[in-house]
Amino acid sequence: MKRTILSAVFTIAAIAVFAQKKTTTSAIIAFDATTSIDALAKAENKTVVAALDTKAGTIQFEAAIKSFAFSNPRMQDHFNNSGWLDSDNFPKSTFSGTITNLNKINFTKAGTYAADVEGVLAMHGVEQKIKTTALITVKEGVITATSAFSVKLEDYKVNGAQVGQGKVSKEPKITVTAEFK
Repeated sequence: MKRTILSAVFTIAAIAVFAQKKTTTSAIIAFDATTSIDALAKAENKTVVAALDTKAGTIQFEAAIKSFAFSNPRMQDHFNNSGWLDSDNFPKSTFSGTITNLNKINFTKAGTYAADVEGVLAMHGVEQKIKTTALITVKEGVITATSAFSVKLEDYKVNGAQVGQGKVSKEPKITVTAEFK
């Protein structure tokens, strides 16, 4: 009897702990570096791995650089070559951060919440601290997090010829969307 009760308590505790950590392998990162000269500098990666710990407020993303898809294959080649993100030497980009106003978000109650996020974005072998806001929506047990921010390519030592020629924005917009079930 004691073993049965003890086993049930451990099972319930394990479920509660697991329920706090949410993951997905289909988060989306959109990269938009379009300019008035070239509107083709847009890409999307739909195979981003993401994790959210609703209790600790930590959030992580990892994206394979070669998984960014452009409508123009030539643009995709430029994006992956050594003058750009050099995906052979720097195959992934990561973000690891924390929701700093976690006390204002109720992950168990339906609603939309503004989250302040701080963390480190690693890209092209360079790590930079960033601050951004995210919109967190809770609906029917599904948590959706969306954030949009810009980065300065020079901060990450990305200096392809197209940037210098004005064909690619020096500060592309990054949009991240993750759905955690």
